[in-house]
Amino acid sequence: MRQPAELGGATMRVAVRANARVGEGPVWDATANRLHWVDILAGQIHTSDLDSGATTTVTVPTLVGAAAPRTTGGFVAAVTEGFAEVDDSLVVRRHILGEGIRMNDAKCDRRGRFWAGSTAMDFAPGKGALHLLDAGWSTHVVLDGLTQPNGLDWSLDGRTFYLVDSAEQEISAFDVVDDGLTRRRLVHQFSHDDVPDGLCVDAAGCLWIALWGGGRLIRMTADGEVLSTLPVPVVQPSSCAFAGPDLDLLCVTSARAGLADPTLDGSVLIVSNLGTTGLPTVPFKG
Repeated sequence: MRQPAELGGATMRVAVRANARVGEGPVWDATANRLHWVDILAGQIHTSDLDSGATTTVTVPTLVGAAAPRTTGGFVAAVTEGFAEVDDSLVVRRHILGEGIRMNDAKCDRRGRFWAGSTAMDFAPGKGALHLLDAGWSTHVVLDGLTQPNGLDWSLDGRTFYLVDSAEQEISAFDVVDDGLTRRRLVHQFSHDDVPDGLCVDAAGCLWIALWGGGRLIRMTADGEVLSTLPVPVVQPSSCAFAGPDLDLLCVTSARAGLADPTLDGSVLIVSNLGTTGLPTVPFKG
């Protein structure tokens, strides 16, 4: 097995200087030419211009694990209670989670459906689940018995689904079948203090994973072989997504919660010259 190399040719800058407690869920909106991202603990959905850093914010009275733009305008959001629509205000459309449970990371698939992981507030083992919200706002549980479902994405052909469980320090893959998943297998088991968080897939079919507390991202093959590492100037990188008109900019969110002396943590970083690009995102069709 080859040794992972550092991405020496990459360049990095701060796109949005912010103080997010837990910045998360970056998603590129090609129609608006903006990046949407959230601050989970602050209940905020941000929309940022990556050139100027100018940001508009919608604040709602709940935790927001992730949000995605809707074809009809506004956002669909994975919130404490379940699934909500957000424009200038919050309307919880599907109140499906019990006390002590909240939604975490979420993302739209290529059919415009919204997949979201839920987790216990105290990350109790086995209390997490993966939920699917379709365009008609009907929802069902795809997987249960999880602990802290986090980053998620699909292979180039959409037939394989990848899911991080941060508490279990693992990435799993599944076959996609109709409205569910089957044939779960382990892609990568992390060790020591490496905690995988957000995840995205690039145009080569490789996975990019933010390592919470590790100050870096890694790129690995679909089989789990680590190809390269990308050090970043934050302690708690939380998630990543490709952005920009050419999808050649990797946006990295971060978090300042729990840090005694955060510097850039809580900001959004942009990494360019990576030699790869991302995949187009699809808005929620509900």
